[in-house]
Amino acid sequence: MTIKLYYKDAYIQTFSAKVIKKEQDYVVLSETAFYPTGGGQPHDTGTLNNIAVTNVETIDGEIRHYLATNLPSDIEYVEGAINWKRRLDHMQQHSGQHILSAAFDNLFGLQTVSFHLGKDSSTIDIDTSEVSEEQLQQVEDLANQIILENRNIETKWVTEADLKDYKLRKATKVKEDIRLVLIPDFDDNACGGTHPTSTGQIGLIKILQTEKQKRMIRVEFICGNRVISHLHRKQSIVSNLIQSLSTPEEKLEDTVRALLYNGKAHEKQIANLKETLLHYEAKQLIQNNQGRLISSTFQGRTIQELQKLAKFITSESEQSICILISENEDRLQLVSAKGQAVEQSMKQLMESILPFINGKGGGNDTIAQGGGEKILSSEQLLEKALTNIHSL
Repeated sequence: MTIKLYYKDAYIQTFSAKVIKKEQDYVVLSETAFYPTGGGQPHDTGTLNNIAVTNVETIDGEIRHYLATNLPSDIEYVEGAINWKRRLDHMQQHSGQHILSAAFDNLFGLQTVSFHLGKDSSTIDIDTSEVSEEQLQQVEDLANQIILENRNIETKWVTEADLKDYKLRKATKVKEDIRLVLIPDFDDNACGGTHPTSTGQIGLIKILQTEKQKRMIRVEFICGNRVISHLHRKQSIVSNLIQSLSTPEEKLEDTVRALLYNGKAHEKQIANLKETLLHYEAKQLIQNNQGRLISSTFQGRTIQELQKLAKFITSESEQSICILISENEDRLQLVSAKGQAVEQSMKQLMESILPFINGKGGGNDTIAQGGGEKILSSEQLLEKALTNIHSL
């Protein structure tokens, strides 16, 4: 069995070991500082004889180290080095989760159901359907107070019979070789992950947001160096906004609100102006197309614009059939509509036109729309449509 150096000392970064098994895609060592994926904590990365370790898993009782390339066949011993930045990050996030979960439990009796340590942030699912901002703030404050006090984080191997002496936050299913992670007078928890030796090394905990997840609340958070990176990123965004908007930081929120309000007002004004223009365009098309058939071709018009224009035309001219076609890059889009006094089905008309452009569409007897390949020019397709009106 491989000796687990990460349990003897979570701060070991380099080690020597004998290769006791070598397969095509992995090796097993006599001892290792590489933590394998488990208990919610991702595996370590690093190198063995300068070859990248891409994954570490425990399978059939073996700690398997998967390498980017195979070790030479004659290698008996290796020099290992773990990616310390990644390991320290995982230790901070994992221990921070213990403290955060204990704070929820100690303050409000809320149990943590699951934990996920992600690349950029981590989450815990709390067994409750709601949690207030005030509760979140109290939890965050208590968690950071425990960090500030720099309490010891102890690990201990116990038997199942020993568990009666501890107030475990969550019952363990493990029956033997039980490893406890203890923060005195705050949290007792069974855990197989790696942790720093004191809470101060976690640095800081920041709750980012919450969301409902089925019947639970998912709490997203970051710890340690991730908080610093997060702060740098947020500060860069704020600085850029201050410069772009020419406003001091304390007035940023009001300035952005005003911009959003004005933007929505302008959008509504533009929409109303477009509507008015479409009304004028509809009247102009009616004037330019004397008779029952009103048609036109366009460049770059959306299907929504064509539909509105067709509705305006047929509401003004109840005796008319309207065919509008637009070329949009390599596609053609068209709309057919009729006035109230016309009996012909626009859905049927559209179905007769679309095969010419390998198109698809839909609609009803009053108005229909579709689109297809630009096999024909818009003028050619319009000619086909007008011909089909007379033949239906």
